[in-house]
Amino acid sequence: MTHESLDLLVPLVALLVGLAAGKAWERYRLQDGTLVDRRKLQASPHYLQGLNYLVASPLDPAIEEFGRAAVLNEDMVDVHIVLGNLYREKGQVGRAIQIHQQLLQRPRLTRHEHASVLLCLGRDFRHGGFVDRAVDAFTEVLKIDPANQPALLNLEKLHEDQRQFAEAYRIRERLTALAAPDQQARYRAIQAFLGNELGMQALQRGERSEAKRCFATAIDQHAPAVPAYLNLGDLQAREGDLAGAVATWERVLEAAPDRAYLAFTRLRDAYAMRGTPERYTELCRGLIARSPADWRARLALARHFDAADRTVEAFDLVCDALHVNPHAVLLHQHAWHLLSRLGFDPALVERYVEISRDAVFYRDPHVCVRCHYRATELMWQCPHCREWDSFVEERLTPAREEGLLRPVGQD
Repeated sequence: MTHESLDLLVPLVALLVGLAAGKAWERYRLQDGTLVDRRKLQASPHYLQGLNYLVASPLDPAIEEFGRAAVLNEDMVDVHIVLGNLYREKGQVGRAIQIHQQLLQRPRLTRHEHASVLLCLGRDFRHGGFVDRAVDAFTEVLKIDPANQPALLNLEKLHEDQRQFAEAYRIRERLTALAAPDQQARYRAIQAFLGNELGMQALQRGERSEAKRCFATAIDQHAPAVPAYLNLGDLQAREGDLAGAVATWERVLEAAPDRAYLAFTRLRDAYAMRGTPERYTELCRGLIARSPADWRARLALARHFDAADRTVEAFDLVCDALHVNPHAVLLHQHAWHLLSRLGFDPALVERYVEISRDAVFYRDPHVCVRCHYRATELMWQCPHCREWDSFVEERLTPAREEGLLRPVGQD
């Protein structure tokens, strides 16, 4: 064999050896000085059946099958972690804590395994209401892996639950720094809502300058952070800066037009105090022109006209709003109020009945997109899953074509 052939053969042999070693590492792990086949666990009928039950959602059969798999594969940490998690989801927190604590007693856990078990134990403690022990567990995870995002997220929620928003805000800063580019916007949005909470706490302490700074920072971080605009405007109004307050509230219309209705009452009262009530009519009409499906702007203008004894125009607006969203209870309540003021004119009653014939009434139209919790009013944080800014208004049917809506007339 020539020298040139050897030069080619040696790298080829090294490549084949490397591939073989990689496949062996993928299949086997070293446990107590012996090689354990990772595929043995996956071939276990109890493991596979447990996964099937998990997909189908019944916890009891899944717990039973994973329990059997744990007996047959005593050294497999993953199975015991899953088993403990299943007990926690079932509500047997004590059993989950016991399983995960027993795993921590094992002498040869890898760094990754140690962090994973501690994370699950922290979740057990949190689920059971043992706040201090949960904080300790998640803190230990971060000592092992400072970039462990699940541990940071759980710590953040624990601090939020305790209304320790300064601590939660600092953790969110760490999470934002770790987030992938496509997650940055969402993480900054959550940071803005936490900043708004910091501003509210500063107000409670009487620190108005700090509150203003927090609200302004929240707006800079996330332009659609509506509560920050509302709170900043409220503070400006209390300090006598009504013009500044109006300017701040009007910014909501551009930053988050679908949430503009939250500023309607404030703006209506402010315009009246400044002697420009007509500005409110212009505002509502502008919103309707830009978004013909905005039923709340029509309802707001209808109430404004009703207060000015322009009842027929108010009824027309409510009917238009019902074309857009026939399921909103507020619209039907105001329609009957207006019909009573108009003496229950048979033609107007028939018009209302025709519009609302197929309507389905419900009082909880706001739905969390993460956990599907329902609420009667818009909430900035879901009380069930604790997610920020996750509520949308549910529509049972799409709005009708814009051409079917009658344009709002001019004075």
